[in-house]
Amino acid sequence: MYHFIVNPNANQGHGQKVWEDLERCLQRGRTEYEVLMTRVPGDAWIFASRLTKHCQEPRIIIAVGGSGTVNEILNGLSFDGNVTFGYIPTDYKNDLAKSLRLSRSPRRCLDRILNCPRHCWLDYGVLSYENGEPLHRRFMVSSGIGLDAAAFLGTQEIQSSKRRLPRLPKRLSYMLMGIWKLFRFVPVRGYLVLDGTKKIEFNHIYFVSVHIHPYEGGGFRFAPKANGSDGMLEVCVVHNSSRMGVLAAVADAFWGRAGRRRGVRYYGCREIWIHVDVPMQVHADEENCYSQTDIHLRCIEKKIQMIL
Repeated sequence: MYHFIVNPNANQGHGQKVWEDLERCLQRGRTEYEVLMTRVPGDAWIFASRLTKHCQEPRIIIAVGGSGTVNEILNGLSFDGNVTFGYIPTDYKNDLAKSLRLSRSPRRCLDRILNCPRHCWLDYGVLSYENGEPLHRRFMVSSGIGLDAAAFLGTQEIQSSKRRLPRLPKRLSYMLMGIWKLFRFVPVRGYLVLDGTKKIEFNHIYFVSVHIHPYEGGGFRFAPKANGSDGMLEVCVVHNSSRMGVLAAVADAFWGRAGRRRGVRYYGCREIWIHVDVPMQVHADEENCYSQTDIHLRCIEKKIQMIL
């Protein structure tokens, strides 16, 4: 039995069309399946929890949607029993799909899941922060604090508003929002503590991006060495005193160029504590985790059994 958790509103409503096509394929092949259709944010989390909590039977859960759908399912999953996870993206430019080299065709993704599955074990991250009480949120791709989170959340706010704006590619939308935020953004002082031993201080932090996989924001390659199954976090710190230097670093990530630039530092670790002197916005897989001064992130090694 395959359990499909589908977000019909993903990719501005394209998720519904993708699912209708996939369902015809399932019916033609007489595949035994169950579909759980999300209606409001949080539904995918609830569905994943119900399917796996206190369940010792094997479960195969397939996400059909975007990064938000995957994040909700990941946070709802209980690893008490044998859980296998699959993913059919509704947007071929999706960061997780790109990192895992999934097909751009939803039909081909489905065919691979049903007929010739290859399993691998992937890591995920956990973000811990305060919001009146200690909270923990898993992330599949990346988490971060500062300008990148502000750009993600600003873009989502505009997309969810009633303003009629031209539909732009996700990566370009984030790039434009990031530029707009950059020239209104005030960098802050702060420090990182890597694996509980190495403390590094910075004077002009614009953002710190922490990755399981290399891409975020529709294809920004902020973590070129990130590997989703090595038990490590790849950390990118942008701390340039010049706004033009920050813009150049973002442009490098936009075009997928890997390399070192002044005001950009990369680190590898299993866990990281981040402190900034002034609250900055935080995201986990582009989901809002509010403004924080202190966050803790760690990697959970090879916990997700994924169909590729």
